[in-house]
Amino acid sequence: MIKNIQQIIQDLLEFYDFKDKTVISVGAGGGQFIAYARVAKHVVAIDNDAYALEKLRENIFKHKLSEKFTLIHSNFSDITIKGDVVLFEFCLHEMNNLQAMLECGKRAAKDIVIADHGVDSRWAYVADETEKAKNSWNYIWKNKIQKSITYKTSQYFENYSELYEKIKNQGINSIKRIEKYKECSKIEIPMEYTFAFIIR
Repeated sequence: MIKNIQQIIQDLLEFYDFKDKTVISVGAGGGQFIAYARVAKHVVAIDNDAYALEKLRENIFKHKLSEKFTLIHSNFSDITIKGDVVLFEFCLHEMNNLQAMLECGKRAAKDIVIADHGVDSRWAYVADETEKAKNSWNYIWKNKIQKSITYKTSQYFENYSELYEKIKNQGINSIKRIEKYKECSKIEIPMEYTFAFIIR
């Protein structure tokens, strides 16, 4: 699990001013980073994974943020909604048509904020997502980037079983890459994450 989620949230809040803005959150997932919503006007959270949205709903309730959120189970490309900023939450590297997704973002809001794996992240390598991250960032850099910053943290696991549960759905390459941790405890794997800000 991410060792310091609060630090990522703080970095995000310092990177972009969400205050009083309507945020369209794409790939909102389980809601690890929802604390930024405290300063936002409203968040429209879109995800095509119904299970992830249920986890998000639980986290929203737990953090007493229900009144701030509207949840939509859909592909982003099927939504025609407007806001102040589109936030892609660690999802662009998983999308097949990056151009279409960014064009959807530009139609939905003036500002686009991208949060995703850094290209040199050891965690992205373990999760077998390095190439996906490189491909997505190579495309993103072709746009008019106002600013981007890469940060460092780590993923922490008490033991191999916990790590395996996290990584098991990433495929055979990931499972092979964690074999060296089988006898280990208090496992820490470096992780980089990058934020980029695009203005339409």
